[in-house]
Amino acid sequence: MMGPRYCCEAWLRPGRCCSQTRALVAVIGLAACAFALPLFSQSAPSAFKPRARDLGVPFDGTPGKLNAITDVAGVEVGYTTLISGEGKLVVGQGPVRTGVTAILPRGKKDDPVFGGWFSLNGNGEMTGTTWVEESGFIEGPVMITNTHSVGVVHDAVIAWRVKQGAADESGYWWSTPVVAETWDGWLNDVNGFHVKPEDAFHALDTAHGGAIEEGNVGGGTGMVCNEFKGGTGSASRVLPESKGGYTVGVLVQCNYGLRPWLRVAGVPVGQEIPEKATRSGLSENVDEVGSIIIVVATDAPLVAHQMKRIARRAALGLGRDGSISGNGSGDIFIAFSTANPGAWKTSGIRTLQMLPNDRMGPLFEAAVQATEEAIINAMVAATTMTGRDGHTAVALPHDRLREVLQKYNRLAR
Repeated sequence: MMGPRYCCEAWLRPGRCCSQTRALVAVIGLAACAFALPLFSQSAPSAFKPRARDLGVPFDGTPGKLNAITDVAGVEVGYTTLISGEGKLVVGQGPVRTGVTAILPRGKKDDPVFGGWFSLNGNGEMTGTTWVEESGFIEGPVMITNTHSVGVVHDAVIAWRVKQGAADESGYWWSTPVVAETWDGWLNDVNGFHVKPEDAFHALDTAHGGAIEEGNVGGGTGMVCNEFKGGTGSASRVLPESKGGYTVGVLVQCNYGLRPWLRVAGVPVGQEIPEKATRSGLSENVDEVGSIIIVVATDAPLVAHQMKRIARRAALGLGRDGSISGNGSGDIFIAFSTANPGAWKTSGIRTLQMLPNDRMGPLFEAAVQATEEAIINAMVAATTMTGRDGHTAVALPHDRLREVLQKYNRLAR
């Protein structure tokens, strides 16, 4: 966990707010941010921030200790959260509601992992996937930001990796980073190019295991989901020992969907809470204009084609929450396994472990369940945010959510 660098890094980016972990908030975060911009309060978490289960949302499966992607040993997550300005949009000046999320499969170790990816609907971007498909490996971090900041984050990851150590065995540096995006232009000055290389460096350098923040943080800062405030969410599942005892963790950046689609634990919550839908009235024929990026991690010994199979299952978790993967949505998923360290080495014969395909069913189930919960966790954690031109994305009201679940006899006791 990071120390007093929790909030405003004036030495790095004056006037910018960078939020880190839930555990630091009460003692360090709010005190350190006394001089910060007023808008920081929109995304600053409280000492106790309820998650979906705390509100009585019933989910299947057994979560890990943290119910987060970091339950998969070795996985680290870091954020840079950028919030400044208010009022009318002035391109290049703001308002700014954006950021960067970094997921490091083996922390700071330079040891590629077996990986696979899947596009449910391709109206979006995830760089580096052609090499993931060809090689079967993810060679560095997985980054998520806003649509128009993919390039700067991509370049920053290459620079960061070069700085981390020597070139590869060929004597050259060669890297095709995985950088994904969702569009935050409803709240953010997306054409202002406010994400800079140092923002990506910060997310990478401060990545850590343990508890991670959710909601209006990192790349998820300015996102909207089902016409409520969206953002970053995570969840995990642990298989029983009889099925291997493996862990599956998921992190999402959710920015998709129309209000009537939203379902929580099978309940049509979006139809029951129709008021203050963010994009209502945008046009006479409002269609989906958002996206979702889903990252799935596991410690199960799976190889590349099996990771692609896991990535596909994230679609079923997304569907449980009501998405139809609309034409305007970029629904792109990537999965990796932290098993088989050293598999990437270029010399000798590599000896691998691989779970038989016939034993993958419980992992499929875990990926579906964790994806479903991670999305709802993102919405529960997100707080109401006002951005460019006074556009406001309201948070999913916790009390109304409980009332609706109770109405359908789905509120957990």
